[in-house]
Amino acid sequence: MLNGLVTLPWWGYILVALILTHITIVAVTLYLHRSQAHCALDLHPIVSHFFRFWLLTTTGMVTKEWVAIHRKHHAKTETSEDPHSPHTKGIAKVFWQGAELYQAEAKNVETLEKYGHGTPDDWLERKLYSRHSGLGLTLSFVVNFLLFGFIGITIWAVQMIWIPLNAAGIINGIGHYWGYRNFETEDGSTNISFIGVMIGGEELHNNHHAYPSSAKFSSKWWELDIGWNYIQLLRVVGLAKVRRRAPQPTRLINKDIIDLETAKAMVSSKLHVMAEYANKVTLPTFHAELPNFEYRYKKIVNQMRTALVREDSRMQPSHRKHLQVLLQDSEALHTVYEMRRKLQDLWGETHASHERMIQAIIEWCKEAESTGIKALQDFAQSLRGYALQPAI
Repeated sequence: MLNGLVTLPWWGYILVALILTHITIVAVTLYLHRSQAHCALDLHPIVSHFFRFWLLTTTGMVTKEWVAIHRKHHAKTETSEDPHSPHTKGIAKVFWQGAELYQAEAKNVETLEKYGHGTPDDWLERKLYSRHSGLGLTLSFVVNFLLFGFIGITIWAVQMIWIPLNAAGIINGIGHYWGYRNFETEDGSTNISFIGVMIGGEELHNNHHAYPSSAKFSSKWWELDIGWNYIQLLRVVGLAKVRRRAPQPTRLINKDIIDLETAKAMVSSKLHVMAEYANKVTLPTFHAELPNFEYRYKKIVNQMRTALVREDSRMQPSHRKHLQVLLQDSEALHTVYEMRRKLQDLWGETHASHERMIQAIIEWCKEAESTGIKALQDFAQSLRGYALQPAI
C-alpha cells in the first residue's frame, strides 16, 4: 500500500503529474475563463460538469468566486481596486502570494454579488461545491495516495501549487509586468508565449485584454493558444460552441472607396488598426530617421521607439521626455505622431451618424496622403480596402 495500487517508472510519475495539472489548466481556461467569466464559449453540460468537479478536487475553487474576481480585475485593471495588480501591490507579492490575494477577495461579498452573476446556481453548487470545497481536495489526496502511495502525495502537492503558481503568479503577475505587446491597451498586460503549453493559452494576456470576449487568444500566426485547439476539437464532436472571436482585419483587393463597411470594420478592429499603424507607419519612419540622430541618442533608442507607440495612459515620465525631444528633432516623426493622434480621434466619432464617421475617415486619408510620407500614403490607401470579417 505504501507504493500504491499502481507502480510506474520514475518518468511515469512525472508524466502523470503533468497530465493531471494540464487537465486542471484546461478546465480553468476553457470553463472558468472563456466560458463562465467572458461568455465567449458555450460548453456542453457534460463538459461543464466534468470541469466543475475536476476543479473542486484539484483546486478547491468555487466558480462564482473565480469569475467574480476575474471580472473585477478587468473592470478595475491596475487600479487600487484590482484584486491582483503587480503595479499596485508589487510584482513579488502577486507572484508569490497570488493565492492569498485571491482568497482575500473571495471573502468580499460585494465583489461576488456585483461580478458573479450568471454562474452555476444549481443544487450541486449550492449544497456541495461552494459549501464543501475542501472536501474535493481531501478526495484527491486520498485517491492519489491509494493509486501511487507516498509518491502520490508529491503529485497531489504539485497539483495544489499548479494554479497558484501559474494563474496567480505568472498570468496575473508577470502577465502584467514583463513580455511583449501586440496591442497598445490602456493596461500593462503582456504576452509571454514561450510557456503556452504549460498554461493553456492564458500566457497571451495582452491579446486577451485587447479583446476580452474572444474565445480565441492567439493573434499572430506563430502564437500557440492550445486552449483554442481544444475548443476546436470539442466543436467537431458537438461539445462546444464559439460565441465570439476577436475581429481580424479583412481587406478586399478591389475595394477602393471608404463606405459604411469600412467604418464598421475599423470600429470593430480598432486595436488592430492602431497596431498596424505602429508597424507600418510609425516604426518604419522612425528607422528611416534614425541615422539623423542615432549618435546623439544611441543609449535611449529603445526608449524612444517605445515612446512613439505607447498608449498615452501607459506613458511614463521618461517616455514623455524622450518623445518631446524626438518630435522636435524630426519633422517626419512629428507628422506621423500627429496623424496617429488624429487616427485615434476617429473613434470618437462612433457616437455620431454613419455619414459623419465615413466623412471623418475620408478627411483623415486625404490629409495622410497629402503629407508626402510614403508609409502614411500607403497606409491611407490600405484603409480603403477594410471590410467586415465574414461570420464564423
